[in-house]
Amino acid sequence: MIVALLNQKGGVGKTTLALHLAGEWAANGKRVTLIDADPQGSALDWSQQRAREALPRLFGVVGLARDTLHREAPELARDADHIVIDGPPRVAGLMRSALLAADLVLIPVQPSPFDGWASAEMLSLLGEARIYRPQLAARFVLNRCGARTVIARATAEALADHDPPVLGATIGQRVAFADAAQSGRLVSELDDDSPAARDIAALCAEVGRIAL
Repeated sequence: MIVALLNQKGGVGKTTLALHLAGEWAANGKRVTLIDADPQGSALDWSQQRAREALPRLFGVVGLARDTLHREAPELARDADHIVIDGPPRVAGLMRSALLAADLVLIPVQPSPFDGWASAEMLSLLGEARIYRPQLAARFVLNRCGARTVIARATAEALADHDPPVLGATIGQRVAFADAAQSGRLVSELDDDSPAARDIAALCAEVGRIAL
């Protein structure tokens, strides 16, 4: 399965979720490759930091920030159970290529009705890709979410009847994600029973059910 994390808006947590999905699958014995398709190279930076910390390699990280991604990702998928694409913000050519490569698109959004979850451009690109890939599945992922806040509930309710729909699993606003990123780790490596680790496990399980 090829899963792409995409949103035209930057700073919504695409890289964090991409790394943790890849890490969760790898921890469950899957062969995983993460494609860093963001010219900023944040996932590659994380991988390099992990190497500096002498931590074991969990999954491969490959830099492919180019618009031939839809041709190259399926080649990589031959040697992996899952490919995770950390997509670029605001680069339409790369975005189109990632959409054409993917089996499932996850669109991270933060709990705000104005945070780009109804981005006309993002949804237009998704619709365009479905002309060529009608089977392409997509879901919103509510990220950095304070579950008890009114605005989080309102955003989830607004997305409930939206197309694409929103996943039931939400990711909380957790300091552990920032702590893990700085040291090239995943939240499960800091504490595998933490709320952050449980959030990721629930997200990974739900994504897996979509793929069945």
